[in-house]
Order: sequence, then C-alpha cells, then structure tokens
Amino acid sequence: MAGRLLVGTSGFAYRDWAPRFYPPDVRQSAMLREYAARLPAVELNNTFYRQPRPAAVAGWLAQTPADFRFVVKAQRGGSLQAFGGDAAGTVEWLTAPYRLFGARLGAVLLRVPGNVRRDDGRLAALLAAWPSELPLAVELQDESWRDDAVLGLLREHGAALCATDLDDRPPPDLHLTSNFAYVRLRRTAYSAAELRDWAARLAPFLDDGRDCFVFFRHDADGESALSALALAEMLDDE
Repeated sequence: MAGRLLVGTSGFAYRDWAPRFYPPDVRQSAMLREYAARLPAVELNNTFYRQPRPAAVAGWLAQTPADFRFVVKAQRGGSLQAFGGDAAGTVEWLTAPYRLFGARLGAVLLRVPGNVRRDDGRLAALLAAWPSELPLAVELQDESWRDDAVLGLLREHGAALCATDLDDRPPPDLHLTSNFAYVRLRRTAYSAAELRDWAARLAPFLDDGRDCFVFFRHDADGESALSALALAEMLDDE
C-alpha cells in the first residue's frame, strides 16, 4: 500500500494569499476550511509561540475533514527547556495540549535551533521522555548533528529526522529514521524542475508505504501554497 503525501504550508491564516490561493472575499474565519479543501495537512505556526487552547483545537478540528492532518510546531520555550536538561519535567506539560488533536495529529515538530550544538545525552533524554504514541519529528539545525550515531538514536526511538531545504545550500539528504518522512521546503521559490526533483526523491518513500509530510514556507502571496498543489499533482501522476 502506498504511503500518503501530506503536503501543505507552514500556517494558513494569511489574507495576502487571496486571490492567488484563497477566494478574493475570503473571511479569516473561513481560511482553514478553504485551505483544507485543497491541501491535506498544515504545519501550525502559532503553536510555536504559545500552547494551543482547547477551544482553538476544537475549532480547527471542526473546520477540517477527518483525513486532514495537523502538525504542531512545539512551543518554543518548552522545547528548549525539554532539550536543555529538564526533559522529564517538561515533556508532559509540553505535549498535554497536543493530545486534544487525537488521531488528527500527524506529528509534533520539535526544532533545535542552530546555536545548539550536538549533545547526544540531551537528545537521548528528550527521546526517552517523549510519549511513544505522539509521532515526533526533530529539526536539528546545526551541522554538528550530522552523524550516524544521531541517526541511530532517532531510529531507536522512532523519531523522524526533519530534512530542511534552504536557499544557498545543497538539497539535504533524506534519512529515514521513523515510519514517516518529514521535509521542510524553505527556499524562497521553487521552479517546476526543482519540484520535479523533489517529487522524484519522495516517490520511493511513498511507494514503500511511508507517509511523507512536506511543508513549504509562508510567503507573501500564496505561491508556496500553489507549489504544494503542484508537487501533489506531480506525485499523483507518478
């Protein structure tokens, strides 16, 4: 059975995406419903700055179909505290609101910023404290983390290594450390040829039955959302 391409963007509530992606007269309250009619997943941005309230989660779930998936970007302060040596005392608080998504939670993305160098002990403590029922993707931004031992730690705990594609850098390697893949396409823009290259790289994972979460960056006018649609169409044609 083929895996599912769960492609979308980082955030959805952008008025400037009308009329290229949203209808010209779209209301703020209708954006998620419109978004979910065209794309199957979203990487929530606002959860990085504050924990989601139960009423907000209930509203998001009510506006989206049962097969739509949310990725929660883990709250910034709690992520740093959990990774900074207090995993056991912080992870339960950090993850409690994420359980409200139930089966609609695709993954939690925990970002380790570029000024944090490799520390296998801290990574191991975080992974050991993380609830196994909550899918986890980890974005390790500093180059010092690029090591087979780190990949082994992630595989041991079933956590996905996030591959991040950035301007002025070669495309990242894709290392499968979980039962799903996680990619952040963060370049300013993607040509049709670049999207075809990414479709070709993702196709083997999907053919192998792996779900692939792929999220484009927020931009000024909705081009990223259109790129997400174009990538999905390319893989549908495979």
